[in-house]
Parts: sequence; C-alpha cells; structure tokens
Amino acid sequence: MPGADRPGKSVRVLLAEDQGMMRGALALLLGMEPDLEVVAQVGSGDEVLGAALEQRPDVALLDIEMPGLSGLEAAALLRDRLPECRVVMVTTFGRPGYLRRAMDAGAAGFVVKDGPVEELAEAVRRVLRGETVIDPALAAAALSAGPNPLTGRERDALNASADGATVADIAVRLRLSESTVRNYLSAAIGKTSTRNRMEAVREARRQGWL
Repeated sequence: MPGADRPGKSVRVLLAEDQGMMRGALALLLGMEPDLEVVAQVGSGDEVLGAALEQRPDVALLDIEMPGLSGLEAAALLRDRLPECRVVMVTTFGRPGYLRRAMDAGAAGFVVKDGPVEELAEAVRRVLRGETVIDPALAAAALSAGPNPLTGRERDALNASADGATVADIAVRLRLSESTVRNYLSAAIGKTSTRNRMEAVREARRQGWL
C-alpha cells in the first residue's frame, strides 16, 4: 500500500469539506497524529481530482454534500483516475442509500462526523491496510433498508425535477421524450410511496437514493 512503510508522517491525506471551520479543525486534529499529514484541503467536489492528481494522497476524506460535484461523484473520479488513493466518506448524513452508493463509487470507508477524531484517524490507517471501514449502525441500517429501488434514469428524472422544472424542460435536459419522462417520474413516485414528484425528491434524498 502507498505510504505504508514510510517513517514519520507517512500517510498523506486529502481533506474535502465545504464548511471552512470544520475543514480547518479536522486538518488540525488529524495533523496532530504522528503518522498522518494533511497535504491538501479543498472546499468543493470540483477541486478534489485536481488536488489529488497534484498531491498524490494515500487517502482522501470526502464529505458527501459539497458544492459542485458531490463527494460520491468525486469518489468515482478518484477510483477511475487515481485508483491507488483510498477513499473514506465522512458525513453528517448517515443514510443507508448513501452507503450503498459510496461503495459503488469505490469508497473503502464510510464514517459519520460525530465520532471522535481518533476513530477517523484509525479509519484512515485501516483503509490503507486494505480494510473496509463502515460505521456499524449505518451498516445495519443499510442491510435492513435493502437496495435502492430507483433506476438510474428514474434518479436522473427526479434530480432534474428538483428545481421545479417542467416535464418539457426535463425532457430537453435529459434528451428524452416527454412521455418517457412522465413514465420515469410516475415510477419514482410509486417506488417512494409519495403523492407527487417534489415529495418523491424529498423522500429519495432522505433515504440517500439521490
């Protein structure tokens, strides 16, 4: 594993967190660990890949909800462009659907922010050893919740409708017919047991399916 045998500050860490105060505090605390060095800090998902390619971190700690690309999208980019960099999702949103999507994006760990920094530091070390680290309560919730019932196209249609766009607007955006968009939205509403597409968006987000 990269960095596993280097002495001193051997583990290079990239930290992606949109809240500046939280990012600074995490960087400070992680930097106090004898074997960890925060080599890059970014505040948006769009900055993750560039910083990672420049600094070549061993582990990237990514928040899920950030400006620009989400942490999940950034994790998928790292998986494809810098596969040697292990990814840990660090979030306040312990939603079962997020866990499944994080694993699909190549993340090796998923921890929530309300834990002690020592646990986060240990998660960094463990994923670098090749382990998968998942918050136990979240793992149990994900197992009981089952898989994401929405198809990729149903998620696309819901995401496109989140800003109140009309069916015609969504059809243009997704390059689909209006009838196809209506079918996707109707299916998503049924699967989320809601009454309309805005309720479906809220429920899908609550479950971590979007």
